[in-house]
Amino acid sequence: MSEPQGTEGSTRRLPVMEPVMKKEPAAGTGPPPDPEPGSGPAGRFWSARRVPAGIVALLLLLVAGAFLYDVVAVRAGRSALGWRRELARQLADRPLDDTWVLVGAGVAAALGLWLLALALTPGLRKVLPMRRTRPDVRAGLHRDAAATVLRDRAMEVAGVQSARVRMRRRKARVRALSHFRELDDVRTDLDGALDDAVRGLGLARPPAVSLRVARPGRKG
Repeated sequence: MSEPQGTEGSTRRLPVMEPVMKKEPAAGTGPPPDPEPGSGPAGRFWSARRVPAGIVALLLLLVAGAFLYDVVAVRAGRSALGWRRELARQLADRPLDDTWVLVGAGVAAALGLWLLALALTPGLRKVLPMRRTRPDVRAGLHRDAAATVLRDRAMEVAGVQSARVRMRRRKARVRALSHFRELDDVRTDLDGALDDAVRGLGLARPPAVSLRVARPGRKG
């Protein structure tokens, strides 16, 4: 009868699970908390104005190139081009109250005002700004897409045969035709459905809804 072996070589020391201490980030070093919905400015989107800027740049390049070529030609010993001599003569001889001088000044002033209006206005009127839920993210919704959403919600109301929506920046005009049910009942259901749909769009400035419900016209 053999005696049992010692337990020193047959047992293993189990690993000990030590608690892991999670260090809290210092104040001001962690990510900022998400702002509440609707916080932060939500202005209109600015247009790049590529077409007007390209046209103006091209015209300035052509005019400056023509004048520069003529000046270099005169410096090289050649005579000035005929159009520049004629332009200088016309500017020297014509009085300031001449019809063509006034027309040219009016055109130049109108062009300058147009360029100033393009530079100072944001443009992109068909993109409606949405509420900003994060300070570094901006979103917009096209008017046609918003109008489609409102039209689909209007078509889900019982009694609505057809609906037409015209979306503007401040107002949404909804015209619906009802082929059964009382018009007042249809209008009440449409008011609730459209109000929910407008809130669901998430726009920074929800438009006011102008609703009109009528019967379809008689055929023939």
